[in-house]
Amino acid sequence: MTQGSSSHYEVLRVAATATEREIKVAYRKAARTSHPDHGGDAATFRQVTLAYETLIDPQRRAAYDRSYAAGPRRSRADGDEAHFDAPAAGSHASATIHKPGTPRNTSGDAPVYVPPLDTPGTVPLLPPELASQQVHGMPRKRGIFGAEARIQRELRTVQLISRQVLPAIPAARLINGLQSPADNSHIDHALLSGYRLALIGSMLLPKGAYAWDGNTLNHGGRSIAPPQLAHVVRRMQDIFPELNVTGWTVVHSPDGNLHEPVIDRHRRSHGGSDLVQVVNAAGLARGLKDFLSSGPAPNTVNVPVLARLLRGMH
Repeated sequence: MTQGSSSHYEVLRVAATATEREIKVAYRKAARTSHPDHGGDAATFRQVTLAYETLIDPQRRAAYDRSYAAGPRRSRADGDEAHFDAPAAGSHASATIHKPGTPRNTSGDAPVYVPPLDTPGTVPLLPPELASQQVHGMPRKRGIFGAEARIQRELRTVQLISRQVLPAIPAARLINGLQSPADNSHIDHALLSGYRLALIGSMLLPKGAYAWDGNTLNHGGRSIAPPQLAHVVRRMQDIFPELNVTGWTVVHSPDGNLHEPVIDRHRRSHGGSDLVQVVNAAGLARGLKDFLSSGPAPNTVNVPVLARLLRGMH
């Protein structure tokens, strides 16, 4: 990662969990080496100073973390959607299909941390015990009311991913309860593996057959609007241009049947979004494994990205 794209934590060479004292000590060290009077570079010194001024102030640090350490918003050309490498969410592009000259799929291999957590003379962005956890955070009460129904459906999603996806992809990291960078809402779940990121919302609907047209679920003459994720996917793609970001809404059935409700994809209506797929629980487990395992270096734990996501939790 180039210095210009480094987070404030990387500039000061402190962990994302650094205390006020650790930030002050790191700043004094970085300022001494980067100050122009000591042979340093003026631009680097300004970057060091900005990093310190941001991280030492609790309110500025919290706002910075909630923005996922994003810089100025990139302009997006019309029609520019997900990263070029990302297959359509829900597709059955499988990394297990071998083609001549294609490297072996590594999604089931032990995690490789980039950068390594044990590099001599450096402070890792995340403590090894935190980076090695596959699940971070759990659904919890937000605001005055408990919203038990929301918590229960989110718990179903956490259990589904923990049982069916994480064992198959050891480098995958599930982060629950993120702040949305696009509005004041929350992102139920984010699943990171290598250079791919899936944002996931949860619903609970009665059994039956539903039709998904890219905007609404239609059932028995009734239209149901799923959680609005497309604008969040676009914003996260802006913030993390090195990743492929897709959105998923999982619809759980009351009785826990992974194959219910049945969701048929109908012709997408005008204005519908291909950034987000609506699937039942079985479709989510299958689709996430296909999406994550078919990406580049799926056994990689991208430590800088993981650190930024963890600091963005509510």
